[in-house]
This record gives sequence, structure tokens and C-alpha cells, in this order.
Amino acid sequence: MSQTPNPSAQDPAAWCAAVQAKLMAALDAAWAVIDAGADPAAVALAHAKARACGQLAATARKIATMVPAAPATRARSAPMIPTDLLARLEAAAADAKPPAAQAVAMRAALKKLGRRGR
Repeated sequence: MSQTPNPSAQDPAAWCAAVQAKLMAALDAAWAVIDAGADPAAVALAHAKARACGQLAATARKIATMVPAAPATRARSAPMIPTDLLARLEAAAADAKPPAAQAVAMRAALKKLGRRGR
């Protein structure tokens, strides 16, 4: 089943920001009631609201991680190769035997061991 884009759906980042703003406002209101501390029943209700805000925030974080991240728009730079390593590789390539000479040496070594080389 394929999903069609919903034009009325919000951007996930905007949704997360809106939920975070609502939760922060509710938590601030609950904190103000707790700070006042006049009525024990109101303080208990504020604690319950603060706990619910924490649970909702955890759920919102889980939902936000389900949304795939936008692809990177920056081009990645080529990896940096140290110049001394590059010079050593070039020197080793210049000193190496041609592949045919290496193949001849390998066949000779296999022949000494009593095995057939291709």
C-alpha cells in the first residue's frame, strides 16, 4: 500500500516544535501551582499533570525518531590522504614488479611445493 502526501499534514519538525511548546506551557502552569503550594489537592493534580507531560514528551520523541531524516544537501568532501602516505604508495608502486613477473615467481614457488600453478 502506498501513501499519498497529505497537503494538510504538517512538517514533522513543525509538529515536534508545536507539541514541545504546548508541553512546556502546561509544565510551566503545573510548576506555578506547585510553587504556590496552597492547596494539597491542587499540588497533587499539578504533579499528575507534570508526570503526564513527561510521558507525552517521551512519546513525542519516539514519534519524531520514526520520521526519516531529510537527505543531506551538502556535498561531502573527499577524504584527506596524508601526503607522506601518498608518496610512499607511489614509491612502492614504482618499485613493484610487473604483474607478469609476480605470476612467474608464484608459479615457481608452487612448483617447489609440488603443486600445480595455473
